Amino acid sequence: MLYSENSNPQLLNQYQSLDTPFLLVDKQLMLKNLARLRSKTEALGAELRPHFKTIRALEAVHHLLPQRTSAITVSTVKEAEALAGEGYTNIVYAVGISEGKLPRIEQLIVKGAEVRVLLDTLEQAEFVSRYCEQHNCAIAALIEVDCDGHRGGIHPDDPKLIEIASLLHHGAASFHGVLAHAGESYLCFDQESLAEAARNEVKMTLKAANNLRAAAIPCDIVSIGSTPTAHSYQDLTGITEVRAGVYGFFDLVMAGIGVCQLDDIAASVVTTVIGHNKEKGWLFIDAGWMALSADRGTAGQPKDCGYGLVAKTNGQLVEAMQVIGVNQEHGIIAAVGCDAISFDDFPVGCRLHILPNHACATASMHQHYHVFDTQETTYENWNRIQGW
Repeated sequence: MLYSENSNPQLLNQYQSLDTPFLLVDKQLMLKNLARLRSKTEALGAELRPHFKTIRALEAVHHLLPQRTSAITVSTVKEAEALAGEGYTNIVYAVGISEGKLPRIEQLIVKGAEVRVLLDTLEQAEFVSRYCEQHNCAIAALIEVDCDGHRGGIHPDDPKLIEIASLLHHGAASFHGVLAHAGESYLCFDQESLAEAARNEVKMTLKAANNLRAAAIPCDIVSIGSTPTAHSYQDLTGITEVRAGVYGFFDLVMAGIGVCQLDDIAASVVTTVIGHNKEKGWLFIDAGWMALSADRGTAGQPKDCGYGLVAKTNGQLVEAMQVIGVNQEHGIIAAVGCDAISFDDFPVGCRLHILPNHACATASMHQHYHVFDTQETTYENWNRIQGW
């Protein structure tokens, strides 16, 4: 991370003045991660539509997007409302639409935002079309494509794909294209399987788009993405846009998949050692699941990282130590598969950084990000958008 005896005194004082636990963002690492994926996507000829669901801070948007008309993805209407309030207009709400949210979507459109909703059932298409007819408005929709059997969506060869698109295209609503998410890529742990997941996502989504065009239904948007596949594409011919979310911060799940290295992780929870249990070989910290989340995303990976790995304030990873348990406000650190902890090295009152399993889940536990830039020697407090 950032903090040692050689750190900038002003930043070091700011860091030390913050009460723990708090979520720290290494700004230069985050900017490097953002630039890496944008460069790759644009080199392959597609537009990057970042997913706002991880960062969710208006102070960060200008780092995510080149301009206010650039494409962005959201997972809540609250995010869309906040972005639209700042003049960002090109938004995809990438969670299946429910009827009760349509009035809020309509208000965003009335105010000048181009918001597209997502659906994968005839019932959704019917109530969107009915709403548009009753309220004399046009809500644009994308159909979710099932590219790998992970979650929702419609298989490209399912006749319902044409039926739903036809209802939208010929009805009061508007049909704009297809969207897929390669969720099974989270089960890949080598470059070959990641590349195959990426190729399959492209192939299946293009198949859906071509089936629609063969039925004389225009399909302007062909949207794909997950952080693992977004970093693994080799050919995006026919794809219009790529989505990814956690790539700005990265986390232990992404490191376990092989998309990033541990030293690419830009977000960590800063915590204080508040006790020792020498009999059990435990350190107690003031970061429990309310600070770290209870996400165990690495449990099914080759390396189980517990509730997070441990680093010193200078960024050095403490090998084989991890958070093995969490209560609401307590975390328990132990040595796993190695010699016992040297308690003299971790006195009560010292600080540690916990690398998160899942950055989205950990970020959701915090109202603010404490953003440090050791290159520009700046500190910022970013406010996280919360709620739905």
